[in-house]
Amino acid sequence: MKGAFAVSLNLFARACTSSRWFFVLLAAAALSACSSGSKRPEPTPLAPVTALVPASRAWTAAIGPVDPLMTPAVRGQQVFLANAAGSVFALDGASGQVQWRVDLGTPLSAGVGADGQTAAVVTRNNELVAVESSGERWRARLPARTFTAPLVAGQRVFVLSGDRSVTAFDARTGARLWTQAARGADPLVLQQAGVLTAVGDTLLAGVSGRLVAFDPLNGRVRWEAPIATPRGVNEIERLVDLVGRVGRVNDQLCVRAFQAAVGCVDANRGTVLWTQPADGAVGVAADADQVYGAERNGRVIAWRRSNGERAWSSDALLHRGVTAPLAAGRSIIVGDAQGFVHLLSRDNGAMLNRLNTDGSAIVGGPFLAGNTLVAVTRNGGVFGWRPE
Repeated sequence: MKGAFAVSLNLFARACTSSRWFFVLLAAAALSACSSGSKRPEPTPLAPVTALVPASRAWTAAIGPVDPLMTPAVRGQQVFLANAAGSVFALDGASGQVQWRVDLGTPLSAGVGADGQTAAVVTRNNELVAVESSGERWRARLPARTFTAPLVAGQRVFVLSGDRSVTAFDARTGARLWTQAARGADPLVLQQAGVLTAVGDTLLAGVSGRLVAFDPLNGRVRWEAPIATPRGVNEIERLVDLVGRVGRVNDQLCVRAFQAAVGCVDANRGTVLWTQPADGAVGVAADADQVYGAERNGRVIAWRRSNGERAWSSDALLHRGVTAPLAAGRSIIVGDAQGFVHLLSRDNGAMLNRLNTDGSAIVGGPFLAGNTLVAVTRNGGVFGWRPE
């Protein structure tokens, strides 16, 4: 089991006030609007750019409109995607060709998890659905709504639900293996993908502002690492859920706590190496030297991975709805709400290239499938580029 498990991956606001509901679903943009009450700033105009890192478009595909929660999964050169209508796709990252498609006929609430054979998604009816190339394999009822893509690894499917519980299922049969309820969770949750991943034989999940390590065999908690502590004067300001994506370098995992902090953890010992205050709503990337993230205003920041000190920042993309970054080659790559993909220098944040799509927001990626850079738009365009 340990060897198999080690092959793991990598809104509008319903309310801006306190509530007795367990779930008050928020999006980062809506939360900002609630707190400020002012008109959103105009996106910073884009300056001309010389393509210092040339890339050519290799292929495009269309899968239908995509909800921002429909995060993709990548296994080698395979890309697993889902659209807002409930269709699940496997694409060849080298050619963009659809290898198989399964239509579930019901809207989804979370993105795709996959191990290369089995893909898993969650419907808005709180059902976990496992599919493969031949069609649907099984369904299982979940205890609450789910916004984080399942993790498929070690012949198991793991789910982080909106009530912050973690559940494991048998990937072959759908049998429930164990459930670990949240402890001391805050009453509000984000309608946004959280953290659910693995390092070696340890399952890792974001529970409020903590990174929690589980034994994947039985759900026993091994350790908890606090990234941020709720400190606001109301429930909305106290939201510090960990958000995807994560930056991993060997056994070190770097994560973001929503609107509160960025930090890195030793995933073997459960030790917090450092944290720094940060006001962001999307995840981070990391490499051997630095951790990269985008703040809610679009400022892209690099922190030194050794100690969390700021290395550089760039204001070139302010108010453009910047995605979580990808570290690839000599670049930090982000998408924006206007459908552009931007390549920035890892050294200083200087602009290296800009790639266009169909003009709708980048909602999936950017990510790598083999040596192909891939991004998915809100309108359902899937775009692949390769370096020249």
